[in-house]
Amino acid sequence: MSVIHVDTAACRLRFDDIDIPCAIGKGGACPADEKREGDGCTPLGTWPIRGALLRPERVTLPWPLTLPWRWTRSGDGWSDGVDDPQYNRPVQLPHRFSAETLHRTDQAYDIVVVLGHNDAPPMPAAGSAIFFHCWVDARPTEGCVAIAKAEMIALLPRLTPASVMQIV
Repeated sequence: MSVIHVDTAACRLRFDDIDIPCAIGKGGACPADEKREGDGCTPLGTWPIRGALLRPERVTLPWPLTLPWRWTRSGDGWSDGVDDPQYNRPVQLPHRFSAETLHRTDQAYDIVVVLGHNDAPPMPAAGSAIFFHCWVDARPTEGCVAIAKAEMIALLPRLTPASVMQIV
């Protein structure tokens, strides 16, 4: 099992020989059982990596991935509506409940690594769309972990279905 270590106090990500800056939630870090939708906190804990979502017109794959992945499409979204029966799941847009679009105008979701936070099963309002993604100008996120796109491209082929992210 490979472990991506995220030190929320230092805003550093370590993985094998990689040691780079990262961004976390604008609300800082919080215990996973205190995570709430919209609080901007990055949940502490060890989260399995479920797979990757890649934007085809912005990412090329010169190498094979062992991690499950798929290309995103313009109507792809992720439910963050706390009353949605599909809360914290991928959805098609437009969607009857609140949902994030995965095709953003910035580069944040060009590469999205889905973390297994609050997904087995999802508990309404306990936090959705906790991703590992590309940062935008190194700004804090809404609760995700983010790194520079070039570093994400270098790290992505090293991830496997057994990889986890440990956020401390």
